[in-house]
This record gives sequence, C-alpha cells and structure tokens, in this order.
Amino acid sequence: MRYILTIMLTAAFPFLLPAQTAEDLVARNLQAKGGIEKIKAIKTLRRTGKLLQGGLTVQIALDAVAPNLMRQAATIQGMTQIQAYDGSTGWQISPFEGRRDPELLGEDDLRGLVEEADFYGPLIDYKTKDNRIEYLGHDTVDGDDAYRLKITLANGDIYYYYLDPDTYLEIRTERVQYIRGSVRESFTNLGSYKQVAGVYFPFSLEVGNKRNPGEGVQINFDKIEANLPIPVQEFKMPASPSAPKEF
Repeated sequence: MRYILTIMLTAAFPFLLPAQTAEDLVARNLQAKGGIEKIKAIKTLRRTGKLLQGGLTVQIALDAVAPNLMRQAATIQGMTQIQAYDGSTGWQISPFEGRRDPELLGEDDLRGLVEEADFYGPLIDYKTKDNRIEYLGHDTVDGDDAYRLKITLANGDIYYYYLDPDTYLEIRTERVQYIRGSVRESFTNLGSYKQVAGVYFPFSLEVGNKRNPGEGVQINFDKIEANLPIPVQEFKMPASPSAPKEF
C-alpha cells in the first residue's frame, strides 16, 4: 500500500521527487553522451557540412585537436575564409573582405573562438577549469520541459544549458559574452544526435542572436569524424601569404 501511495503521490505531485542538483545533472549529461572516458578518448575532431542562411549555402569544415586547437573554414564559390586558434594566437584569412593575407584576430572574434576550441565543452572537468555550475530548475524550450543549468566560465562569460528531461542531452544552449563593456547574447538549438566513436554529437544546429532570433543560420553536418590525424601545423598562422586551404 505504501508503494502504491508513493507512485500516486509522485505522479500527482512531481515536486515531491528528490531534488535535482547541478552535479547530478552534469553527471547524467556526460553519461548520456557516452561517458567521460569515451569523450576524453577523442583527441581530434573533424566536422564537415553546410551552413544555410536565407538562400545562401556555405560549405564549412571545422577541425579541432584537444585541448585547445581550432580551425574553421567557410567556402563559397571557390573562396575560403579561415579562422584558427593555435592555443595562444588567433588569426584569419578573409578573402570576402578583400584580405587574402593572414592577420591576427581582434578581441571580439578571438573570445568566441577560444571558447569553441575546447570541444569537450565547459562541463568536462569544470572544477579544474574554474567553471561554476548552478541548477536553475525547470524551464521550457518550444513548449517542452527542460532542466536549466547555468555555467559561469572562469573568464566571466555565461552559458545556459537546457537538458532534455528524458535523455539529459542538450536541446538548447545560450551564451552571454562580456566583451569590452558590451554584452553579446546568442543561442544554439541542437538536434539530430548521432554516435561518433561512442559519443553522441548533434548533427543539426540552429544558431542565432537573441536580439534578432529570426536572422539565425542553420548548420547541418554531413560527417563528423573522430581521431583522424590532423597536422598541428594547420592551426599555425602562416608566416607568409599563401592560398587558403579549400574543402
């Protein structure tokens, strides 16, 4: 009778269930992705696909090497724009702006690239990284229930993670960046999760600005590959002008 009463009460009053904690949700999220060991076993990551905005289609390629090397390439009609970070220096080649020589990235662009270079994400080893995690309770994403986590990075930037209550995977993230006294707010909706090397990755992303949500872009990855040999040299800023690598 006690068992039946407990089932009835928790079904009618879900707030009687044990309270979630930030640590519990982080652990469930990482386990849902495949577990910390499998995540950390991925040392390199290559993602290729398309970025869609309006009627424009851009071929994109993202290469990353743990712990903090990142290179992003976007190709349209044979011209390729590159942004890269080698662990200490960020640089770009911007042919669409008439600049074919490599140049250092400004603070605004570098900040986001540095954060994205940690492709494990802010939840892995968050204590070692001096990231702070808070559980903010339930919220909704497009009418669906979600757990909401707040992650404050060591540099002061903030992420909000919305976790599916059934799978514990992210269905939405929001980022708040503080750059030179200004605030930048963006969001990413994540879907089409598939396993790569035993770890679940989103193959579909919708990325936008919170102030202008209708002006976002859609990213669809055709392929995500783990532990390919990626030369570290490709993240280094070229010493002399060279033709950008095309994908």
